[in-house]
Amino acid sequence: MHPLLVEIARIAAWLLLLCAVFVPLERLAGVKRQAFLRPEFATDLGYYAINAILIGMFLGAPLVLIGATVHQFIPSAVLDAVAALPGGVRLGLSLLVAEVGFYWGHRLSHEMPFLWRFHSIHHSAEDVDFLTNSRAHPVDIVFTRMCGFVPVLSLGLTGGPAVSALVLVIATLWGFFIHANLRWRFGFLENLIATPFFHRWHHTNGAMRDRNYAAMLPFVDRLFGTFHSPDHWPNSYGIDTPMPSSIGLQLVKPFTRDRSTSAPELTDREPDSLKAFDGNANLVNTDVETGLDEHSQFRGDGIDAKKRK
Repeated sequence: MHPLLVEIARIAAWLLLLCAVFVPLERLAGVKRQAFLRPEFATDLGYYAINAILIGMFLGAPLVLIGATVHQFIPSAVLDAVAALPGGVRLGLSLLVAEVGFYWGHRLSHEMPFLWRFHSIHHSAEDVDFLTNSRAHPVDIVFTRMCGFVPVLSLGLTGGPAVSALVLVIATLWGFFIHANLRWRFGFLENLIATPFFHRWHHTNGAMRDRNYAAMLPFVDRLFGTFHSPDHWPNSYGIDTPMPSSIGLQLVKPFTRDRSTSAPELTDREPDSLKAFDGNANLVNTDVETGLDEHSQFRGDGIDAKKRK
């Protein structure tokens, strides 16, 4: 069978599985009620297909090549120590290294104007659910995955293709989970793992968009001073700047001269996210609770956290 047909069958099977898991859960326990076939559903479905095919078929070889190149510059003592680790330890370490790499790739995508031109497409979603995980420009995905996987490959943490595939599957599935429209809270586990509540604050249309970058491990945000976890849900999502509705124009937009989504310009305007849902999905005013003045600048790293347009 032609490789492209195999790839299409694979991603179709994964989509059916994801829908079978998340659609009923989101209907039963959604943060907000929204139709499955929401206005931007076709756009996100298009990104799912494009990214799954392009990234799945063409990213592997460049990753291996770059990782092998960097591998040559790492001291042999480090590589020997890594190779001597038990398989389980190596898998855990590979997840940790990848997470730190993903964190910085993600954070740079917010802080560097050129990268934000691509990443803003992901943040343009105003209705967030599991399929929002797929809404990303291919350039955005390539950059972030390079940041996460090149360190893993260069350190020899993969232990073969099986470990690399497992890390990728875990990270991908967790991405769908943290974007899911689920109102569940997980108590003390929220200090250990990223959850929908944790990540929805990252998607808010406000200053807290520059928090909670981690994909799986919130302690990485704590480590680098970007952790945010209030006791209420955000209300508004998306970006203030316009985004074309068609996927074709969105893919082209970062390469145009339009700077509306490229530069992370900052403003003192009160973000919409200061109005948020409490645990019972009632709209509350959280001007004081959010503590915007307290968090207007990241402690310890000096990064200005005011809301970008």
